Amino acid sequence: MEKRWVLKNKPDNDVVEQLSQSLNINKKLLNLLVQRGMTNYQEAKTFFRPKLENLHDPFLMKDMDKAVDRVLVAINNGEKILVYGDYDVDGTTAVSLVYSFLKDIYKKVGFYIPDRYTEGYGVSFKAIDYAVENDYKLMITLDCGIKAVSKVAYANQKGLDIIIGDHHRPGDTLPDAIAVLDPKQPDCHYPFKDLSGCGVGFKLVQAISEKKGISKERSFACLDLVAISIAADIVPIIGENRILAYYGLKQLNKNPRVGIQSLLKSAGVDEQNNFDNEGFFDREITISDIVFLLGPRINAAGRIESATDSVKLLISNNMVYAEKLGKQINELNTTRRDLDTNITQEAMEILNSDIIKFQKKSTVVYSEHWHKGVIGIVASRLIEAYYRPTIVLTKSDGLITGSARSIKNFDIYDAIESCNHLLEHFGGHTYAAGLALKPENLQKFTDEFEEYAGKNLTDEMLVPEIEIDGDLYIGDISTKFYRILKQFAPFGPGNMAPAFITDNVIDTGYVKLVGKGDVKHLKLSVVHPDRTGNPIPAIAFNMGEYLEKVQQGKPFSICYHIDENTWLGNTSLQLRILDMKFD
Repeated sequence: MEKRWVLKNKPDNDVVEQLSQSLNINKKLLNLLVQRGMTNYQEAKTFFRPKLENLHDPFLMKDMDKAVDRVLVAINNGEKILVYGDYDVDGTTAVSLVYSFLKDIYKKVGFYIPDRYTEGYGVSFKAIDYAVENDYKLMITLDCGIKAVSKVAYANQKGLDIIIGDHHRPGDTLPDAIAVLDPKQPDCHYPFKDLSGCGVGFKLVQAISEKKGISKERSFACLDLVAISIAADIVPIIGENRILAYYGLKQLNKNPRVGIQSLLKSAGVDEQNNFDNEGFFDREITISDIVFLLGPRINAAGRIESATDSVKLLISNNMVYAEKLGKQINELNTTRRDLDTNITQEAMEILNSDIIKFQKKSTVVYSEHWHKGVIGIVASRLIEAYYRPTIVLTKSDGLITGSARSIKNFDIYDAIESCNHLLEHFGGHTYAAGLALKPENLQKFTDEFEEYAGKNLTDEMLVPEIEIDGDLYIGDISTKFYRILKQFAPFGPGNMAPAFITDNVIDTGYVKLVGKGDVKHLKLSVVHPDRTGNPIPAIAFNMGEYLEKVQQGKPFSICYHIDENTWLGNTSLQLRILDMKFD
């Protein structure tokens, strides 16, 4: 697929020069800092050295005082507390965090994860009935509940108090809960609006710790779970999230909980080079590892069977039990991959057989037999293939339910909200959402969604974009350069891994194809034609079709990330090529 290379605006040279007087680093790295908003030494220091003391006061969040007071009343009165959360990674990490913390200071605590298929997303009537029947007096919802107006009203009638902890956009009416914790509320003045659901749970735990005089270290011990939620839920890794992710990753690398250890082991069955003699991960765990190794496995339990198993794994202190459960979850992830592959193929066949669909600016595809647990992944796969805002729909309990994913600069939540009159319910973020509608409304919804896309998408927006931070000469790339570049991490939305462009490179003559089956990658070593500077290894995933052009020896342009390649205990720099262009 053709891609647009978009070079970021060059930073103000005066600001760069001023910063260079206090930071003795490569000017290309100074440019990166200024692009990310750093204009002086103190801002750069804060960026490079995140501090836990810079976390915001949790009581700045609207209703936090009410939430903490109600939890403490429950503890003082001996009431049972139920911690409730969504079945995805954000929800299960949030439940694991709050449940573990409360269980450590109070024994009458339980947790509940709804079933994706019988209860659906969000707070369920079944869960409220379960809580009432089992004498719970307080339910804390996490990563859901901001639109559960009727469910909270039902709970109030039953005598069950609810604290909402969510990070999704609220609707016009808020639930009548004891407290509503959601920084996206219009009248919430919490300074940082982009917490994950687990992040909101952490702020609650932080506030309880402060009110009860519990050491900060007790709440900070949960930051590994917050980092996992931040990565998996694709929230911006800026501001407070950067601090939380930074220290959460430190914990994942220094002292991972046994459930995480078991998942890493199961993820590396075919990659033994990633593990040391003791069976532990022998390289630094990154945001990418969470996104591609841990997140899908934590999600798999809820997609295929029950997300309760994910919580059990994350709260376990027993390695034998954790390894057994980790293997089971890894097997579910294999099943999930097979379903995802097959459904993606079916969806692409539907799209490829209908030429009219290629004239549209959105993709809406439906089959009543598709597995509800993987349609969100399928939507992402279709965007990789066609690059259109995409909704994948299936049938469940008499309704058509779907998952939506978006492309850059297109707010899919707003797009779906424009069709709200045709929906039974919906919720989500700018780039991901879920929805449900009656079968008779499917065609009208498809038409109105496409009409909205047609009005709000330009042709240029439908060509995937690679944002380039700046240009580099091969000779600029060194161990010292990369050592400083690594300190820009953790990378993610708002602080993506820097992408560079280098024109006029050639392969040293050893380019080859690598990969299994039909998947072909290019393994090459690039240098400038004048051979100044040392060649640097590079990998170009899924670009095997460029083999002959590279072999011709003519110069070409590359855009890429710089990273490390670890193989059999040896680590070296390499370029991970994002795209190649030939004259």
